Amino acid sequence: MKGLFLVEPVVALYAFSSFLIYPLLQQYVYRRLWQDLTHTPYPISDNASRCADNNNSSNQSSYHEEVQRQASLFSLYSELFSTVPSLVVTLLLVAYSDRGGRKVTIIMPLIGTLIYTLTLLSVSYFELNIYLLIVGSFFCSLFGGLGTFLGGVFAYIADLCEDGRQKTLRMAGVDMMIGLLSGVAALSTGYFLRATGFNWPFLTSALSQCLNLLFAIFILEETVTNTDVVISDGSPQRSAVKQMIYGIYDMFARASRKSRTLLVLLMVIFTSFSFAYVGGGSLMTLYELNKPLCWSEILIGYGTAMSTTVFLVSFVVVSAFTYCGVPQLFIILTGILSVISGMVLLSFAKTTFLMFMVRLPMLLASMPFPVLRSMTSKIVSKSDQGALFACLSFLESLTTNVSIAVFSSVYAATLAWYPGFSFLLAAGLCVIPLIVLGVVGLTGLHVAEEVKDQEPLFRGEEDLVENHNSKISVVI
Repeated sequence: MKGLFLVEPVVALYAFSSFLIYPLLQQYVYRRLWQDLTHTPYPISDNASRCADNNNSSNQSSYHEEVQRQASLFSLYSELFSTVPSLVVTLLLVAYSDRGGRKVTIIMPLIGTLIYTLTLLSVSYFELNIYLLIVGSFFCSLFGGLGTFLGGVFAYIADLCEDGRQKTLRMAGVDMMIGLLSGVAALSTGYFLRATGFNWPFLTSALSQCLNLLFAIFILEETVTNTDVVISDGSPQRSAVKQMIYGIYDMFARASRKSRTLLVLLMVIFTSFSFAYVGGGSLMTLYELNKPLCWSEILIGYGTAMSTTVFLVSFVVVSAFTYCGVPQLFIILTGILSVISGMVLLSFAKTTFLMFMVRLPMLLASMPFPVLRSMTSKIVSKSDQGALFACLSFLESLTTNVSIAVFSSVYAATLAWYPGFSFLLAAGLCVIPLIVLGVVGLTGLHVAEEVKDQEPLFRGEEDLVENHNSKISVVI
């Protein structure tokens, strides 16, 4: 059967299955820790806020504070154990995909996610030790992670798109697809949990991932046709390492000084913004479970669904701005300011109404990501797309894992005196990408990407490339 050059269905199913369990994971950990620490059933109420039932109990108030601290530390341990393997696999697979094909970078993370979901289902169904989830997270990271998956997806799209505008819109469309499907999944989690418990949502997610894996293996077409790997020493693993080093080294070494400087600055904007945005956003569910909000699973589902509309709104605005010829630096600036305003308001949200309202200023928060990916993709040559997205995915995975670990520890340390401090910290850290963005705009470096189609930005002649490769071969 002839395959399809359509990666969006894979992204859609991945987003649905992941966000079907992501909001439930923190709730499941929270409830298990509550049972282990208090030796009592977790208090479930039909009220909009469980605090109404607990305000008169000083013991339960202290229990909630301790469970909050333990849940944030659990998240910290999980990220620490999975960070390094995921980063190494991301860098190797996505860089090697320039020759070995893009599908491997998509299929491997799907297998890892399925393993983790089955581990979560087993722990929930058989009531196993909750810290087995950290072991499952470690094994999942050996297959890559979200960074590997998205790196492969964006490199896949870059292979299919020649025009810069088309590349921007399609990458923004992937973000929108993630938002739509994850929003649908998150909206249903609260009702799903209340009606069936944790096991059925976890099982549904696992079945969706199996279907997605079959589509990726048998239906999705490969974009890299030259899959013959030249192995000089008979070792495929060594060839993969060489390919990673060749690709990343040549991507920077063959670029002009202006293009190389622009590429580095755009990566700094990408990683610093991702660190603040992801780190602050990762605490929202814990913050909603804490006093004075004490949200139920239904409200958490609504809140998560509303947060994922960021992707849809950002896609619409990016599409409109791109069509109208709005400068890309202005689009990035708007997204950063959206995150700053939302995080500042979030730190002071103490009621359910305000907690929903603070999501409105953040509706443009994901706009910088597709624009930055598109800008960097237009700087490098077509043969270096895998190396580029390997770097971006590596940096994104690194900042995601480190930011979650850092913000979880900060939240645990500041919980007693000001739970909203972590959100103010996220807003403050957004100043870093703002400063770098100003440097790019004031120096005019971003004009380099506009020139790429008229004159080559790479000064690499064939003999220069061979010299680079021969030098690296000596090192290896």
